[in-house]
Amino acid sequence: MAEQLVLEVPEAEETANASLPSPENTQDKAPLPAPPQAEAASHLPENETKSLQELKHLLRRALLLHTLSISTPPPPPPQDSHNTQTIAMTLLEDVDGAKTLEAIEETIVPRAEEASVFGVKLLEDERSDVVLLKFLRARDFKPKDAFAMLDSTLRWRKEFGVDNEEEEAESDEFERAVFMRGRSKEGHPVCYNVYCEFRDGDEEKRRRFLRWRVRFMEKSVRELDFRHGGVSTIVQVNDLKNSPGPNRWELIQALQLFQDNYPEFVAKQIFINVPWWYLALNKMMSPFLTQRIKSKFVVAGPSKSTQALFKYISAEETPAQYGGLSKEGAFEAADSVTEILVKPSSNHIVEFPVSKGCVVSWEARVVGWEVSYGAEFVPRDEDGYTIIIEKKRRIGGKEEQVVCSSYKVCDDGKLLLTFDNPTSKKKMLLYRFKTKLSG
Repeated sequence: MAEQLVLEVPEAEETANASLPSPENTQDKAPLPAPPQAEAASHLPENETKSLQELKHLLRRALLLHTLSISTPPPPPPQDSHNTQTIAMTLLEDVDGAKTLEAIEETIVPRAEEASVFGVKLLEDERSDVVLLKFLRARDFKPKDAFAMLDSTLRWRKEFGVDNEEEEAESDEFERAVFMRGRSKEGHPVCYNVYCEFRDGDEEKRRRFLRWRVRFMEKSVRELDFRHGGVSTIVQVNDLKNSPGPNRWELIQALQLFQDNYPEFVAKQIFINVPWWYLALNKMMSPFLTQRIKSKFVVAGPSKSTQALFKYISAEETPAQYGGLSKEGAFEAADSVTEILVKPSSNHIVEFPVSKGCVVSWEARVVGWEVSYGAEFVPRDEDGYTIIIEKKRRIGGKEEQVVCSSYKVCDDGKLLLTFDNPTSKKKMLLYRFKTKLSG
């Protein structure tokens, strides 16, 4: 009866894991066994979990066989090697009682490649399931299509030099064209794209912008949370006010590039200050965009842009130039904003109680203004005098300014802000207060 004597072999663990034959003989062999289901995917429906496991199998096989578009051929085996390795010795006993050792050999399989995307190692990182699910969702959970998209993205990143740390230093040339500011009501980071900055751009400037925009996107993506349950998408706001027009391709090119190589990274794509020619641009873009992408679009003309933003982004997080109160000053995003509708042909008075010895600060704005504004302090003592802090004045619609002011309180009383709306339209009023003890 034969006994098996297992001998220790260097790198045995790696060899034991290499269960596929060499690349030249394995293109259509039996598939690898499926790995245990990751905890991050346990919340998925059964069909989506199956698609995720199939995609991981395709990726694992491609990494083992070096068949990705970015793969480099595995190193050839040594010339004196037979491409095998002894992994065990079997002790045999013949009929005469003589004992011999028989070597058991196994084909050596090249070490699997590693691949990363968006700063996440594929198959080796707990966050990789979230990344792979983005490609699956972009391709309706068809594993082969998702794998092809992932492979194409890896190839584009290599050709574009996305992960090249020696890329030219970031320039502030386009910081007014694209910037991050605050978060949406659902916690997504918000990116603003201002296309009027390209009215005078030439071909070279557009080339520089596209490279810069990719670097900016990559930097933004690295700050997302790819753990299960984390925020891994961005709200994109596209300001088309005074933008070049439908015959310029910056917008189309950027949207197409990000759709192809950053799938499912957009929670909402909001277009504001949309001009008359947008219908023509939309017709040009439509064939390049999937239905899933188009379902995330929100479009608003100049008169409805602020309201459209407020539906997804709070006033305290919306930049002042877009109707909100977010700007550098005494207030922070954590300081909540009150929103009130001022009826047509009416006035609205905001009262804020204050105490002696404090300094009260306030910010206020009316979307579209065409409203008169004034501020005064009324003491609690009936014998005291009302103090005019800001004389009532009319603020025009084109000014779109945020009123920022403060007052050192000398007596207990209340601050009154008065807004007179003489127009026939309702006006949205935004305001907030903050007090601190005077130094």
